[in-house]
Amino acid sequence: MEVVVQFSAPRRVEVISREIAPLPAGHVRVRTRYSGISAGTELTAYRGTNPYLTRIWDPQRRLFTEGAGGLEYPVAGWGYSEVGQVVEVAADAPAGTPGTGTYVWGIWGHRSEAVLPAERLVGHEVPAGVDPMAASFARVGAIALNAVLATDIHLGETVAVFGQGVLGLLTTRLAVLNGATVVAVDALPTRRESALAFGADAALAPDGAAEEIRNRTGGIGADAAIDISGSYRALHEAVRSVTVGGRVVASGFYQGEGVGLRLGEEFHHNRVQLVCSQIGGVPPHLAPRWSQDRLQQVFLAQLAAKTVDVGPLVSHVVPAERAAEAYDLLDQRPAEALQVMLEFR
Repeated sequence: MEVVVQFSAPRRVEVISREIAPLPAGHVRVRTRYSGISAGTELTAYRGTNPYLTRIWDPQRRLFTEGAGGLEYPVAGWGYSEVGQVVEVAADAPAGTPGTGTYVWGIWGHRSEAVLPAERLVGHEVPAGVDPMAASFARVGAIALNAVLATDIHLGETVAVFGQGVLGLLTTRLAVLNGATVVAVDALPTRRESALAFGADAALAPDGAAEEIRNRTGGIGADAAIDISGSYRALHEAVRSVTVGGRVVASGFYQGEGVGLRLGEEFHHNRVQLVCSQIGGVPPHLAPRWSQDRLQQVFLAQLAAKTVDVGPLVSHVVPAERAAEAYDLLDQRPAEALQVMLEFR
């Protein structure tokens, strides 16, 4: 039997069993080892705030419209940070398909095993020297790298990074590797300490952060800022922190109305550039050369080279059958956790 984690209703998690599907032609079967829970996008489905639950996304017109959502409960197998071992390969799988016993990374959700088209796993072997659990960060690392690329960082620039959860800490580290002097901002002292360990030059509490960033830059402000917290108030403070004509990259998944974001103030008077970074695409000027797959491959290469260490980000490893406890922790006591992993055995 296959074990699947599903949201049966808002804040209700169940672990269900399903019959194992036969292996179709051109497919592989992967047995999951670890699956990381997203404390941002994924919790919107858990809490019932995801816009897909209440509105319709029209992919041709690129608009949300009123009506019954395209996502409804039960939501089974949510998740996008998986790693597992190939256990079965169809005879007609294309050349380059990972063989049985190979650890691979990808997206197939919180389930004990998955049947996937073989071409989706070509080039997705866990690199030599990278722990399988670390490889499950491929997608998370790609989100952080995408935000850094959208920021267009240059050597010697000051970049403020708002939010120092898992994504924020990875963003801080990658911005440092790109040559930035990073000022990290987060409400939690423990996360500010982690930001310093990940290479930030300074770590500030949110209150008064923009003023302190201007003090540290001779009154000019940061060259750029990244908000990866998903908080409108943090986005507003990011806007306040940058120089005239500075760039702010909004990489969080913002929910509801923009309470706390006042665009008639610094945004308007300092002519701030506001750019969205979302993992559905890469910065437009990089599209001819970059892709989502390249983002993930580059991040995994940093793990293999030991320039990025995700080990300190894993705060909890929870057996999949106790998934409800993991979600309750992230929802009710987020200060106690960073990356929570579901383990399948």
